[in-house]
Amino acid sequence: MAMPEETSIIQKIWRALPFVGGGELVVTVVELNGVIGGGGPGRKGLTLQRLEKSIEAAFKPSKLSAVALAINSPGGSPVQSRLIFNMIRRLAREKDIPVIAFIEDVGASGGYILAAAGDEIYADESSIVGSIGVISGGFGFTEAIARLGVERRVHTAGENKSTLDPFRPEDPEDVARLKSILDELHRQFIDLVKERRPGKLADDEALFSGAFWAATKAKELGLIDGTAHLGDFLRARYGKDVRIKRISPETGSLLKKLLSGSETAAGDGFGSGLSLIDPDRLLEAVERRALWSRFGL
Repeated sequence: MAMPEETSIIQKIWRALPFVGGGELVVTVVELNGVIGGGGPGRKGLTLQRLEKSIEAAFKPSKLSAVALAINSPGGSPVQSRLIFNMIRRLAREKDIPVIAFIEDVGASGGYILAAAGDEIYADESSIVGSIGVISGGFGFTEAIARLGVERRVHTAGENKSTLDPFRPEDPEDVARLKSILDELHRQFIDLVKERRPGKLADDEALFSGAFWAATKAKELGLIDGTAHLGDFLRARYGKDVRIKRISPETGSLLKKLLSGSETAAGDGFGSGLSLIDPDRLLEAVERRALWSRFGL
Protein backbone atom coordinates (compact mmCIF):
# COMPACT_ATOMS: atom_id res chain seq x y z
CA MET A 1 0.00 0.00 0.00
CA ALA A 2 1.48 3.36 -1.03
CA MET A 3 2.09 5.93 1.68
CA PRO A 4 0.53 9.43 1.25
CA GLU A 5 3.85 10.89 0.05
CA GLU A 6 4.27 8.08 -2.49
CA THR A 7 0.69 8.52 -3.69
CA SER A 8 1.30 12.21 -4.25
CA ILE A 9 4.39 11.47 -6.37
CA ILE A 10 2.50 8.84 -8.39
CA GLN A 11 -0.33 11.29 -9.05
CA LYS A 12 2.10 13.92 -10.30
CA ILE A 13 3.87 11.44 -12.61
CA TRP A 14 0.50 10.20 -13.93
CA ARG A 15 -0.58 13.74 -14.73
CA ALA A 16 2.71 14.44 -16.48
CA LEU A 17 2.40 11.37 -18.75
CA PRO A 18 -0.94 11.64 -20.60
CA PHE A 19 -0.52 8.42 -22.58
CA VAL A 20 0.14 6.16 -19.61
CA GLY A 21 -3.10 4.28 -19.08
CA GLY A 22 -4.71 6.06 -22.04
CA GLY A 23 -6.90 9.12 -22.07
CA GLU A 24 -6.23 12.82 -22.31
CA LEU A 25 -5.14 15.41 -19.79
CA VAL A 26 -7.93 17.58 -18.40
CA VAL A 27 -7.82 21.12 -17.05
CA THR A 28 -11.05 22.53 -15.67
CA VAL A 29 -11.76 26.27 -15.69
CA VAL A 30 -13.87 27.88 -12.98
CA GLU A 31 -15.38 31.15 -14.22
CA LEU A 32 -15.41 33.84 -11.53
CA ASN A 33 -17.03 36.77 -13.27
CA GLY A 34 -18.76 39.66 -11.49
CA VAL A 35 -19.07 41.55 -8.24
CA ILE A 36 -18.51 39.42 -5.12
CA GLY A 37 -21.48 39.10 -2.76
CA GLY A 38 -25.08 40.21 -3.14
CA GLY A 39 -26.39 36.68 -3.41
CA GLY A 40 -30.07 35.89 -3.20
CA PRO A 41 -33.10 35.23 -5.40
CA GLY A 42 -32.45 36.40 -8.95
CA ARG A 43 -29.09 37.97 -8.13
CA LYS A 44 -25.83 37.30 -9.91
CA GLY A 45 -23.18 38.12 -7.32
CA LEU A 46 -20.31 35.71 -6.71
CA THR A 47 -21.03 33.87 -3.47
CA LEU A 48 -19.93 30.54 -2.05
CA GLN A 49 -23.54 29.32 -2.19
CA ARG A 50 -23.74 30.04 -5.90
CA LEU A 51 -20.26 28.69 -6.73
CA GLU A 52 -19.95 25.70 -4.40
CA LYS A 53 -21.16 23.06 -6.87
CA SER A 54 -19.08 24.52 -9.68
CA ILE A 55 -15.91 24.47 -7.59
CA GLU A 56 -16.57 20.91 -6.43
CA ALA A 57 -17.15 19.81 -10.04
CA ALA A 58 -13.89 21.41 -11.12
CA PHE A 59 -11.86 19.11 -8.87
CA LYS A 60 -13.70 15.87 -9.79
CA PRO A 61 -12.26 14.66 -13.15
CA SER A 62 -10.09 11.55 -12.69
CA LYS A 63 -7.24 12.67 -14.94
CA LEU A 64 -7.20 16.24 -13.82
CA SER A 65 -3.91 18.08 -14.37
CA ALA A 66 -4.89 21.48 -12.96
CA VAL A 67 -7.74 23.78 -12.10
CA ALA A 68 -7.71 27.22 -13.72
CA LEU A 69 -9.55 30.25 -12.41
CA ALA A 70 -10.82 32.74 -15.01
CA ILE A 71 -11.25 35.90 -12.94
CA ASN A 72 -12.96 39.12 -13.89
CA SER A 73 -14.03 40.90 -10.70
CA PRO A 74 -13.67 44.37 -9.15
CA GLY A 75 -14.22 42.92 -5.68
CA GLY A 76 -17.08 43.22 -3.23
CA SER A 77 -17.77 41.29 -0.04
CA PRO A 78 -14.57 40.39 1.87
CA VAL A 79 -16.38 37.54 3.59
CA GLN A 80 -17.58 35.88 0.39
CA SER A 81 -14.13 36.43 -1.14
CA ARG A 82 -12.52 34.52 1.72
CA LEU A 83 -15.17 31.77 1.71
CA ILE A 84 -14.60 31.09 -2.00
CA PHE A 85 -10.82 31.34 -1.55
CA ASN A 86 -10.88 28.88 1.36
CA MET A 87 -12.93 26.30 -0.52
CA ILE A 88 -10.60 26.38 -3.53
CA ARG A 89 -7.51 26.03 -1.34
CA ARG A 90 -9.07 23.20 0.70
CA LEU A 91 -9.90 21.14 -2.39
CA ALA A 92 -6.50 21.89 -3.94
CA ARG A 93 -4.81 20.42 -0.85
CA GLU A 94 -7.16 17.43 -0.58
CA LYS A 95 -6.86 16.50 -4.27
CA ASP A 96 -3.20 17.56 -4.62
CA ILE A 97 -4.10 19.58 -7.72
CA PRO A 98 -2.34 22.81 -8.77
CA VAL A 99 -4.49 25.92 -9.22
CA ILE A 100 -3.60 28.58 -11.80
CA ALA A 101 -5.35 31.95 -11.77
CA PHE A 102 -5.88 34.06 -14.89
CA ILE A 103 -7.06 37.66 -14.47
CA GLU A 104 -9.03 39.06 -17.40
CA ASP A 105 -10.22 42.71 -17.34
CA VAL A 106 -9.77 43.18 -13.62
CA GLY A 107 -8.74 41.25 -10.53
CA ALA A 108 -8.87 43.86 -7.78
CA SER A 109 -9.73 44.02 -4.10
CA GLY A 110 -11.79 40.86 -3.41
CA GLY A 111 -11.13 39.86 -7.02
CA TYR A 112 -7.44 39.67 -6.14
CA ILE A 113 -8.27 37.49 -3.12
CA LEU A 114 -9.82 35.05 -5.60
CA ALA A 115 -6.66 35.23 -7.72
CA ALA A 116 -4.55 34.55 -4.62
CA ALA A 117 -6.20 31.12 -4.44
CA GLY A 118 -3.97 30.25 -7.39
CA ASP A 119 -0.50 28.79 -6.93
CA GLU A 120 0.40 30.97 -9.91
CA ILE A 121 -1.28 34.16 -11.15
CA TYR A 122 -1.24 35.45 -14.74
CA ALA A 123 -2.96 38.34 -16.46
CA ASP A 124 -3.30 40.09 -19.80
CA GLU A 125 -0.92 43.03 -20.23
CA SER A 126 -3.90 45.39 -20.03
CA SER A 127 -5.51 43.77 -16.98
CA ILE A 128 -6.05 45.83 -13.83
CA VAL A 129 -4.59 44.22 -10.71
CA GLY A 130 -4.32 45.11 -7.03
CA SER A 131 -6.44 47.44 -4.86
CA ILE A 132 -5.31 45.69 -1.68
CA GLY A 133 -7.38 47.75 0.70
CA VAL A 134 -10.80 47.96 2.33
CA ILE A 135 -13.51 50.55 1.72
CA SER A 136 -16.83 51.42 3.29
CA GLY A 137 -19.12 53.93 1.63
CA GLY A 138 -22.50 55.48 2.26
CA PHE A 139 -24.54 58.67 2.08
CA GLY A 140 -25.60 61.38 4.50
CA PHE A 141 -29.10 62.83 4.22
CA THR A 142 -29.28 65.11 7.28
CA GLU A 143 -29.51 68.38 5.32
CA ALA A 144 -31.89 66.88 2.77
CA ILE A 145 -34.49 65.78 5.32
CA ALA A 146 -34.14 69.08 7.17
CA ARG A 147 -35.01 71.00 4.00
CA LEU A 148 -38.00 68.74 3.46
CA GLY A 149 -39.20 69.34 7.01
CA VAL A 150 -38.78 65.68 7.96
CA GLU A 151 -38.05 64.77 11.57
CA ARG A 152 -35.98 61.63 12.13
CA ARG A 153 -37.18 59.51 15.08
CA VAL A 154 -34.99 56.62 16.21
CA HIS A 155 -35.38 54.61 19.43
CA THR A 156 -32.80 51.97 20.36
CA ALA A 157 -31.85 49.61 23.17
CA GLY A 158 -28.06 49.74 23.07
CA GLU A 159 -26.13 52.98 22.76
CA ASN A 160 -24.34 51.96 19.55
CA LYS A 161 -27.32 50.46 17.74
CA SER A 162 -27.79 53.51 15.50
CA THR A 163 -24.12 53.78 14.54
CA LEU A 164 -23.60 55.59 11.21
CA ASP A 165 -27.31 56.27 10.68
CA PRO A 166 -27.31 58.18 7.36
CA PHE A 167 -30.16 60.43 8.54
CA ARG A 168 -28.23 61.72 11.57
CA PRO A 169 -25.02 63.81 11.77
CA GLU A 170 -21.84 61.74 11.64
CA ASP A 171 -20.42 60.93 15.09
CA PRO A 172 -16.59 60.94 15.37
CA GLU A 173 -16.75 57.97 17.75
CA ASP A 174 -18.76 55.99 15.19
CA VAL A 175 -16.21 56.83 12.50
CA ALA A 176 -13.31 55.79 14.74
CA ARG A 177 -15.03 52.48 15.50
CA LEU A 178 -15.62 51.81 11.80
CA LYS A 179 -12.02 52.74 10.97
CA SER A 180 -10.81 50.19 13.53
CA ILE A 181 -12.82 47.47 11.82
CA LEU A 182 -11.57 48.49 8.37
CA ASP A 183 -7.97 48.42 9.64
CA GLU A 184 -8.46 44.89 10.97
CA LEU A 185 -9.93 43.68 7.66
CA HIS A 186 -7.05 45.35 5.81
CA ARG A 187 -4.52 43.56 8.03
CA GLN A 188 -6.20 40.22 7.27
CA PHE A 189 -6.06 41.01 3.53
CA ILE A 190 -2.35 41.89 3.73
CA ASP A 191 -1.57 38.71 5.70
CA LEU A 192 -3.37 36.57 3.12
CA VAL A 193 -1.44 38.12 0.21
CA LYS A 194 1.91 37.72 2.01
CA GLU A 195 1.09 34.10 2.84
CA ARG A 196 0.18 33.28 -0.77
CA ARG A 197 3.05 35.22 -2.41
CA PRO A 198 6.07 34.40 -0.21
CA GLY A 199 9.34 35.78 -1.53
CA LYS A 200 7.62 37.33 -4.55
CA LEU A 201 6.35 40.69 -3.28
CA ALA A 202 8.37 43.86 -3.84
CA ASP A 203 9.33 46.09 -0.93
CA ASP A 204 7.10 48.97 -1.98
CA GLU A 205 4.95 51.01 0.40
CA ALA A 206 2.30 51.46 -2.29
CA LEU A 207 1.70 47.70 -2.49
CA PHE A 208 -0.92 47.63 0.27
CA SER A 209 -2.19 51.19 -0.13
CA GLY A 210 -5.31 50.26 -2.11
CA ALA A 211 -3.67 51.36 -5.37
CA PHE A 212 -4.07 49.28 -8.54
CA TRP A 213 -1.93 48.85 -11.63
CA ALA A 214 -1.79 47.43 -15.14
CA ALA A 215 -0.32 43.92 -15.31
CA THR A 216 3.23 44.95 -16.25
CA LYS A 217 3.64 46.99 -13.07
CA ALA A 218 1.76 44.35 -11.06
CA LYS A 219 4.39 41.81 -12.15
CA GLU A 220 7.20 44.13 -11.00
CA LEU A 221 5.48 44.35 -7.62
CA GLY A 222 5.16 40.56 -7.42
CA LEU A 223 1.36 40.48 -7.48
CA ILE A 224 1.35 38.24 -10.56
CA ASP A 225 3.81 35.78 -12.06
CA GLY A 226 3.57 36.97 -15.65
CA THR A 227 1.34 37.89 -18.56
CA ALA A 228 -0.43 35.12 -20.44
CA HIS A 229 -3.78 34.09 -21.88
CA LEU A 230 -5.53 31.10 -20.37
CA GLY A 231 -5.93 28.88 -23.44
CA ASP A 232 -2.47 29.51 -24.90
CA PHE A 233 -0.82 29.04 -21.52
CA LEU A 234 -2.57 25.75 -20.73
CA ARG A 235 -1.82 24.27 -24.17
CA ALA A 236 1.82 25.28 -23.90
CA ARG A 237 2.17 23.67 -20.48
CA TYR A 238 -0.01 20.58 -20.83
CA GLY A 239 0.12 19.94 -24.58
CA LYS A 240 -2.01 20.98 -27.52
CA ASP A 241 -4.39 18.05 -26.94
CA VAL A 242 -5.22 19.01 -23.37
CA ARG A 243 -8.97 19.09 -22.76
CA ILE A 244 -10.02 22.45 -21.33
CA LYS A 245 -13.39 22.14 -19.64
CA ARG A 246 -15.13 25.37 -18.57
CA ILE A 247 -17.43 25.33 -15.57
CA SER A 248 -19.70 28.26 -14.72
CA PRO A 249 -22.76 28.75 -12.46
CA GLU A 250 -26.09 28.23 -14.18
CA THR A 251 -27.75 31.55 -15.00
CA GLY A 252 -30.98 32.18 -16.84
CA SER A 253 -31.15 34.74 -19.62
CA LEU A 254 -33.01 38.01 -19.20
CA LEU A 255 -35.20 37.17 -22.18
CA LYS A 256 -36.21 33.82 -20.71
CA LYS A 257 -37.17 35.45 -17.42
CA LEU A 258 -39.18 38.17 -19.15
CA LEU A 259 -41.09 35.64 -21.26
CA SER A 260 -41.86 33.50 -18.23
CA GLY A 261 -43.06 36.52 -16.22
CA SER A 262 -40.53 35.86 -13.49
CA GLU A 263 -38.03 38.30 -12.02
CA THR A 264 -35.73 40.12 -14.37
CA ALA A 265 -31.99 39.71 -14.17
CA ALA A 266 -30.34 40.91 -10.97
CA GLY A 267 -29.23 44.45 -10.62
CA ASP A 268 -31.42 45.92 -13.37
CA GLY A 269 -33.42 47.88 -10.79
CA PHE A 270 -36.80 46.39 -11.75
CA GLY A 271 -39.21 44.15 -9.91
CA SER A 272 -41.55 41.54 -11.36
CA GLY A 273 -43.32 44.12 -13.54
CA LEU A 274 -41.54 46.30 -16.07
CA SER A 275 -43.47 49.35 -14.89
CA LEU A 276 -42.30 49.00 -11.29
CA ILE A 277 -38.89 50.01 -10.00
CA ASP A 278 -37.41 48.28 -6.96
CA PRO A 279 -35.39 50.98 -5.13
CA ASP A 280 -33.17 48.41 -3.39
CA ARG A 281 -32.20 46.77 -6.66
CA LEU A 282 -31.75 50.09 -8.36
CA LEU A 283 -29.33 51.15 -5.61
CA GLU A 284 -27.58 47.79 -5.86
CA ALA A 285 -27.19 48.30 -9.61
CA VAL A 286 -25.66 51.75 -9.01
CA GLU A 287 -23.24 50.33 -6.43
CA ARG A 288 -22.16 47.52 -8.75
CA ARG A 289 -21.71 49.97 -11.59
CA ALA A 290 -19.58 52.15 -9.30
CA LEU A 291 -17.32 49.20 -8.42
CA TRP A 292 -16.62 48.47 -12.08
CA SER A 293 -16.22 52.16 -13.01
CA ARG A 294 -13.39 52.60 -10.51
CA PHE A 295 -11.28 50.58 -12.91
CA GLY A 296 -12.45 52.27 -16.08
CA LEU A 297 -14.86 49.46 -17.01
